[in-house]
Amino acid sequence: MNDPINVFWFRRDLRLNDNRGFFEALKSGRKVLPVFIFDTEILSKLPSDDERVNFIYQRIEQLNDQLLIVNSSLAVYSGKPVDVFSSLATKMNIEAVFTNHDYEPYSIYRDAEISKMLEKWGIAFKTYKDQVLFEAGEILKSDGKPYVVFTPFSRKWLEKMNEDGTGFYDSQSLLHNLLNQANNSMPSLKQMGFDNTHLSFPEPAISDQLISSYAETRNFPGLDSTSRLGLHLRFGTISVRDCIRAGKELSATWLNELIWREFFMQILAHFPHVVKSSFRKEYDRIQWLNDEEMFSRWCEGTTGYPLVDAGMRELSQTGFMHNRVRMVVASFLTKHLLIDWRWGEAWFAEKLLDFELSSNNGNWQWAAGSGCDAAPYFRIFNPTEQAKKFDPQSVYVLKWLPEYGTPAYPEAIVEHSFARKRCLNVYQAALKG
Repeated sequence: MNDPINVFWFRRDLRLNDNRGFFEALKSGRKVLPVFIFDTEILSKLPSDDERVNFIYQRIEQLNDQLLIVNSSLAVYSGKPVDVFSSLATKMNIEAVFTNHDYEPYSIYRDAEISKMLEKWGIAFKTYKDQVLFEAGEILKSDGKPYVVFTPFSRKWLEKMNEDGTGFYDSQSLLHNLLNQANNSMPSLKQMGFDNTHLSFPEPAISDQLISSYAETRNFPGLDSTSRLGLHLRFGTISVRDCIRAGKELSATWLNELIWREFFMQILAHFPHVVKSSFRKEYDRIQWLNDEEMFSRWCEGTTGYPLVDAGMRELSQTGFMHNRVRMVVASFLTKHLLIDWRWGEAWFAEKLLDFELSSNNGNWQWAAGSGCDAAPYFRIFNPTEQAKKFDPQSVYVLKWLPEYGTPAYPEAIVEHSFARKRCLNVYQAALKG
């Protein structure tokens, strides 16, 4: 029998340094085989031109280039994780599989299935906290119940951060403990049913200047003033602890956005019903119009409201949308058009490079008024006034709507004051029961 080894399973943590589970595997006393699995349970639900798959693929290639320096490489597979590990268990003398926690419903189910299978082989399954600073059960009210309002949650979060610190895991200094192996052949994108879109992604970088001015500039979509780190946090190509340390030093406003991310993660953990229904169940009584033609106009960016249309065009063309604009387009869909927030949530889930279930769900429910600590239902953004305030020179609008100001630009599909009054009537009728 060969000497026992340990496996580290890369997932939403595609980096070599400050990686908690990877660090624990590398200091375990056994040689470590690094593994990545293109999970066909997830891939089968994605379109062939999904840019996120391209991003992951490029990142795996980059990691392999870095691992070559220490005569190692990732073992990359495509399939169902439970089948991949079952096969590995028959071929190798594995003592333990290390990985980092994942908090979405499918991930929880998958990990339980794999843990049970590995147990039959006598293989330990060890998982660690890495993609958040604090998990759901760590930030609770004095009575042990979860927070459902952001401000007291954030106070408790900050208090605990100041007590516990952020930590750092120097996994890169332990790479000599990886198993020496030649570069394994990776399945190609084409073999997995995906197109190479040739889109290049910037390396994750924390800009001190950008973060320092974040509070003053973040609401203006015409400025290049957002960090674009959402994609990197989603797939762990940057350490959340690095981001939190930067926020602590440079910008309370930027740090606050990271706390919102963890707030929505703990909401998903404590209240899993939010995946399919409203956090506030009375909001499921709303009589949505769900007009498919109106929804198509919203998706295409042809509503006749320039800020809304510019945002939807930016999303379709880049997989990104400015945060201020996300709020405006979400409010417009749910309140001006009275289309179910779940339709918008699903569209964002398909299109956003930085899609994260908990944040996407939490923000859509916030916009619709149905979520925890949500905007009150009677708060209805006026897209025209939002454009005047945050894009006064139409820099953002003209970038994405070259036809704006010409006869080719469509008339508004709904009049604001009419839509506002209709929304209030429909919401009030639902909430009265």
